[in-house]
Amino acid sequence: MNEVVKAVERWLTAVVIELNLCPFAQREYRSNRVRFKASDARNEEAVLRDLVVEMSLLTRRPDIETTLLILPYTLSDFLYFNEFLGFADQLLEEMQLDGVYQIASFHPQYQFDGTESEDAENYTNRAPYPILHILRESSLSKVIERHPDPESIPANNIQLMNTLGKRHMQLLLKSIVTDDQAQ
Repeated sequence: MNEVVKAVERWLTAVVIELNLCPFAQREYRSNRVRFKASDARNEEAVLRDLVVEMSLLTRRPDIETTLLILPYTLSDFLYFNEFLGFADQLLEEMQLDGVYQIASFHPQYQFDGTESEDAENYTNRAPYPILHILRESSLSKVIERHPDPESIPANNIQLMNTLGKRHMQLLLKSIVTDDQAQ
């Protein structure tokens, strides 16, 4: 599991932070307030249990800003992963945490609606493994308020991915995963 966490941490630094896909990530990462949790879950029910555990932990631990719940053993099919997000949102509501936490998603095969699977812009949300990113909504609201133009972030990311190109991003993600296999 350690190599899974290492790969996701490399992805966070090399892609999300270095390419500035999320201008809010660097501060929390450098402050050691990002929790990386590799799940042993092999099915959706186990993932939901892990989400309960991780959201409960975030509630008890204000020193942890956000959690990346990494799913190396399940939800590898993007369409099914995307459908699963509805169950994750339903869980937030059942736990009365809707508005407290938000779940963002990353996946090796991530595809935005209205795009082709190989379009470069999909790489803004592609990661080495399926990931459920649990964010504190209050913190997210604060950083968005302070950002000069938060609405431009997605468009800027798409433009960057299209400039870098699919091949560049494929090689970057491949190098992140194969780094662990070489060690």
